[in-house]
Amino acid sequence: MDRTLSQPTAQNPPTSNASASQVSVVVIGYDDAAHVADAVRSALAQGPVVREVIAVDDCSTDGSAEILAALAERDPRVKVLRRATNSGGCGTPRNDGIDAASAPYVMFLDSDDVLPPGAAVALLAAAERHGSEVASGLCVRRELPAGREVPWQPELYAKARLVARPELRTRLVHDTLCVNKLYRTDFLRAHGIRFPEGRFIYEDFVFTARVLAAGPRIALVPDTVYVWHVRRAAAKLSISLDRAGITNWQARMEAHRQSVEILRDARGTGGKRLARAARAKFLDHGLRMYARELPSRGKEYQREWWSLTRAYLTTFDDADLDAAPAPGRVIARVVLASEEPRDLARLRQVAARPARLVPPYPRASDATPVWAADLPQVTLEHLLVRPMRLLPLAVDGELRPRAGGTPLVLRLSELYGRVAQAGPATVDVELVHRLSGLPGLRRTAAFAPERPGETWTATVLLDLGALDGAVWDVRLRLHFDDGTSRDTTARAVAGPGLLRRTVVPGGRRGILLVQPYATQAGNLSVRLAPGVRGVAGVVKRRAARFVRSALDAARRASGL
Repeated sequence: MDRTLSQPTAQNPPTSNASASQVSVVVIGYDDAAHVADAVRSALAQGPVVREVIAVDDCSTDGSAEILAALAERDPRVKVLRRATNSGGCGTPRNDGIDAASAPYVMFLDSDDVLPPGAAVALLAAAERHGSEVASGLCVRRELPAGREVPWQPELYAKARLVARPELRTRLVHDTLCVNKLYRTDFLRAHGIRFPEGRFIYEDFVFTARVLAAGPRIALVPDTVYVWHVRRAAAKLSISLDRAGITNWQARMEAHRQSVEILRDARGTGGKRLARAARAKFLDHGLRMYARELPSRGKEYQREWWSLTRAYLTTFDDADLDAAPAPGRVIARVVLASEEPRDLARLRQVAARPARLVPPYPRASDATPVWAADLPQVTLEHLLVRPMRLLPLAVDGELRPRAGGTPLVLRLSELYGRVAQAGPATVDVELVHRLSGLPGLRRTAAFAPERPGETWTATVLLDLGALDGAVWDVRLRLHFDDGTSRDTTARAVAGPGLLRRTVVPGGRRGILLVQPYATQAGNLSVRLAPGVRGVAGVVKRRAARFVRSALDAARRASGL
């Protein structure tokens, strides 16, 4: 049973006993003195619903222990557990917190994140009202220092629901986080649900699989209950951002493998449905994310990644692949079909969001669309029937900065006859501020045939001087004569005079530095720096990045 439920919120407090001290919040941290106090305070600010904040310090050396001790002196609800040795991961300190929890419910918080006001109240109200063992709410990723918030798995939390059994809503496997959820403490203990011990990366995957395999009732709450801070400029990246080494990918695959085994071994048929959904999610999320980054890695990394991924994908069956969205499925089939890395730049385009399939567009001897003439087993016949709004259309973008306006030339490619059949009409171009997500310039242009039956072009003139100095992403909406449309992005095209910094006169500060560039996924974006000071700042930051890269290369070469 999966039904909509009426849900109390922080603005509309529940009338039940949810205000009683029913929740233990477990805060874990290691050498995070700069942020741990904010995390603990955000837990205490949940109010009387929180019985205790169990701060587990994983043998920090940076003064975190003293900060926690001071917080404990000021508020008796703070209980500090200091590990004698560092565990090397997040699982062991969370397990310590589960063991120490005295409240009927427990939730988890990382030292560099915060709980928003009312989070514990909303989760507890849902759990108590519906007798569920788990309550789960929306997590947002907050990009710092800009503050832009991106919701995590928003489809799950569009409205309040009660899920009677996890297999009735298999999309639950997409939310592998443990921190945006409230658990009945006795439920975790009765089923022996714990995190992997020691240095185990992506421990959330395994813990969440154990929770789902136990078959709890889960209340879904549309309120934001967790703020995940993303600090991309931090000296030490978080696990989710630090993917440069092959060990990160190995750890991800191992955590996923264990998760699938846990779900598959669950009693009843529901576990098999969840296991298949987890594999589909791996292809659509993990495989696509790392495939986007593959062209920027070294040759040794690429070969090792390809070999490891291919070996893991051989454990998937055809039904697992067929259950995944098309982009991840195609990437998986290409990897399985080739012993050596190939077509990495093209795979990166398929892995982009939204996906793009760039030319060439070969066919097999029977006219079936295929990935490549020498890989006829990787068929693309789904492109002949897929709705236009979902097709991986390829649009190349060329931005040529100059005085008096910057032309953006867009080139739309045919895709097995589907584009010509729909009839390209116009394109809406929008420049979106990278950090705020707010739109800047909007322009519309008409498509005209370039090479009949192969490409169409449209050109818009952009006044970049009217925009603030920042990074702007290019977003497109393609309109066709048959009434359909497709939202997509432009692929950044390299070539003579393209993707290079250009200083042009004009704008509100006299001059403007314009730098078109390709994102990790190959999308066209543009970085603007107005005025002399802005231009100098860009040069200074580039020099600093060059020095850091040189030092990192030297350290890697020396084995440090």
